[in-house]
Amino acid sequence: MSGSDAAARPDDASAPSGPSGKVAASDLLLSQVVREESGRIVAALARSLGSLDIAEEAVAEAVDEALRAWRKGGIPPNPGAWLTQAARHNALDRLRREKRYREKLAGMVPGVDSESAAQEDAWPNSPAELDDRLPLLFGCCHPALAPEAQLALTLRAVCGLTTAQIARATFSTEPATAQRIVRAKRKIGATGILLRIPEATDRAARLDIVLTIVSVMYNEAHLVAGGDAAADRDLADDALWLAGVIVAALPREAEAHGLLALLLFHRARESARSVDGELVLMADQDRSRWDQTLIARARAELEQAARLRRPGRWQLHAAIAACHADAETAVKTDWLQVLVLYDLLLGYDPSPVVRLNRAVALDRVGAPTAALTEVDALEGKLTRNHLWHAVRAHLLRRLGRDDEALAADLHALELTANDAERRLLAARTGR
Repeated sequence: MSGSDAAARPDDASAPSGPSGKVAASDLLLSQVVREESGRIVAALARSLGSLDIAEEAVAEAVDEALRAWRKGGIPPNPGAWLTQAARHNALDRLRREKRYREKLAGMVPGVDSESAAQEDAWPNSPAELDDRLPLLFGCCHPALAPEAQLALTLRAVCGLTTAQIARATFSTEPATAQRIVRAKRKIGATGILLRIPEATDRAARLDIVLTIVSVMYNEAHLVAGGDAAADRDLADDALWLAGVIVAALPREAEAHGLLALLLFHRARESARSVDGELVLMADQDRSRWDQTLIARARAELEQAARLRRPGRWQLHAAIAACHADAETAVKTDWLQVLVLYDLLLGYDPSPVVRLNRAVALDRVGAPTAALTEVDALEGKLTRNHLWHAVRAHLLRRLGRDDEALAADLHALELTANDAERRLLAARTGR
């Protein structure tokens, strides 16, 4: 296993446990340190070395070293500094090896020099220079990279996930994920993509890509095949953390506040979303279990976004989530307001998924026939999406077309790999 495939975040399956079966305390702390520090360290090293590949490999190796050393010798006084120093040493060792290689090559092949090795002492001297998580995120989300490469590279370089974790979260295979990451890092090096926040004039389009990636991360956390709750929550935590980092660094960006509000609304409902491992749809959730503290934080972020007077799609998504949070019960949801917000959202985001969600709202205001027409119009775009089949099944059942509804639910069952969703759909179909 190479350094980049090392345990960039401790997996529960490999962690030693005591008599109670709990994960070692050092592993739990390391997971937190990786989430909070690894992106910062990778970015600082990448800027100093001019190589994201070497920086990311050095940090991954340092985390693997920490996993073993902390289990054996205990948690160090300053875990973040320990990880930073280990990563620096790893990068220096790699540069020294490459320098020796170039020197040997120069001795055999005239014309080959080793001047580039001089950069090995160019380390950042100020602690502030290490806080480069946001520039790294913007670099990983550069529009020159394919969307799937942006997501995979962000999960690796910024969040420190392993290849296996990224493959699981993105419904891909480990070899395909590894190649995607390698190609993305090579493209960054070959095209000279800078790890920096774009100037304000160029930031809007890039920021939307960054916010989209963070949103996808949060959504993917709930679609992991096998229902690994610990892995799900780690990935969701990473997304929330990144959203907070963006808001802290760019407090005048209304859409950043909008995304953070949206994720906080989602997180507030999580304890009611799954009960004893079973998925509970929003209409059936026990709303007394919703976290009112998180809901209050979400509303505050949404209000701050509104004060900046620059509307956008993430604020509208959050406003829709706020409508659900405002309703004491599912039947008291202001679906007409939700429908109006979706109509506004289509002006910013006319994607098939938004149109599918709008159709759900259309049904809730008493227009199931019109809603089914809207859903059927999306067939070519969402045929492989299990949620499209599930929504269509609901509408068909509402219209008394039970046989067609059953067939649609069976298609949804075939397409989802999430165990909790499969059990819900199986119960609905009697399978």
